[in-house]
Amino acid sequence: MKKLYTLFALLVVLSAAAQPTILPAPQQTKSMLIMNATAHVGNGEVIENSAIGIKDGKIVLAADARLIRLDMSAYDTIIYASGQHVYPGFIAPNSTLGLVEVEAVRATRDFSEVGTFKPSVRSIIAYNTDSEVIPTVRSNGVLMIQVTPRSGIVSGTSSVVQLDAWNWEDAVVKLDDGVHLNWPSMHHKHNDKGKTKIELMKNYDQQLTEIHSFFNEAKAYLQNKTTTEKEIRFEALRGIFEGSQVLYVHADDTKQIGEAIAFKREMKLSKVVIVGGYDSWLMTKELKEENIGVMLPRVHSLPMYNEDEVNLPYQLPARLYKAGVKFCFQNQGDMEAMGTRNLPFLAGTAVTYGLPYEEAIRALTLSAAEMMGCGDTVGSIEEGKDATLFISKGDALDMLTNDVQLALIQGRIIDLTSKQTDLYEKYMKKYGLPLED
Repeated sequence: MKKLYTLFALLVVLSAAAQPTILPAPQQTKSMLIMNATAHVGNGEVIENSAIGIKDGKIVLAADARLIRLDMSAYDTIIYASGQHVYPGFIAPNSTLGLVEVEAVRATRDFSEVGTFKPSVRSIIAYNTDSEVIPTVRSNGVLMIQVTPRSGIVSGTSSVVQLDAWNWEDAVVKLDDGVHLNWPSMHHKHNDKGKTKIELMKNYDQQLTEIHSFFNEAKAYLQNKTTTEKEIRFEALRGIFEGSQVLYVHADDTKQIGEAIAFKREMKLSKVVIVGGYDSWLMTKELKEENIGVMLPRVHSLPMYNEDEVNLPYQLPARLYKAGVKFCFQNQGDMEAMGTRNLPFLAGTAVTYGLPYEEAIRALTLSAAEMMGCGDTVGSIEEGKDATLFISKGDALDMLTNDVQLALIQGRIIDLTSKQTDLYEKYMKKYGLPLED
């Protein structure tokens, strides 16, 4: 007998079966149809009265229910979500979520290895799927992240994972998607008797020479077909030169970005992404010509320079959009792992300051996926892609209205409870207050 659910009824069934411990959801065995919600596809399009079909973890239908002949008997479960919104799972690039549990406790920080040039360091093997922070992030619709190493000039290699798995092997969406290069800064700031002074970095030229020497050596090694001994560090850069991986250059000011662009040309690299890019709005022509995307700095930040207008960080996404430069949002900074749950609200602020709404959704989903090389499988609600999506009662970019009712990762209905929801229910009961629906 076919099961017909309103979204509320389905949630009651799920909550009744919920276990005290959050476990990864089992593989999808029953087909599912989500009806009548407003679907924000992720590619800039909106389907007002959508029909989204899901089978075997994949999206098999994404269309306006009013414009197609729909065989509802082909689906085991039908979810009616009238008046609600469906979004692709949001993606958090450049993240240490799963690599740190308590920032104040050194033993729980596993995002940094010793050394200066370490492309062979793979962050994925340190990724902790059992982190108690992860469920708090999923509750706001962030369902995928890029697990990223830190420190040194070349930090290591990142990977893209989904946030519902038993181990890192199960979590992988894109394995070893790229290598992270921290471009040195030409200047540094310091405080002198209450005044901020900017001075030239003494070892700047030396660092540049080291970067060029390291990559030139790697290139020569990889081109030498007679080499019999393996150099692990250089082997880790093979995908960068062959075009199967991305070189993520962490750079903010115009000097750094300009040198990163010149470096791309010199090394003849096909895939480069700027991480940070505070001054990217000043170099949109060059970035567009070289097809370089930007993972923007945390929007909820103060300006980097005293002379900048206070709203500049909020306006950066709109400025890049108008210039035709691909970009996405990331949240590097203080308390970034636990703050990953606020990623949608960074996009919401950008919308307030001129970024079109659907372009903000794209920046949280498809644009991020495309930059990381997995846009063919995730990032939008399109046929053939993974069924990684969620339903919200309200606007997912507004912290006052975002209320995730149901989330799926690869077609599996995941548990949305967390330490935070447990504490919320505990103390609401303690003080005799009614729980919200």
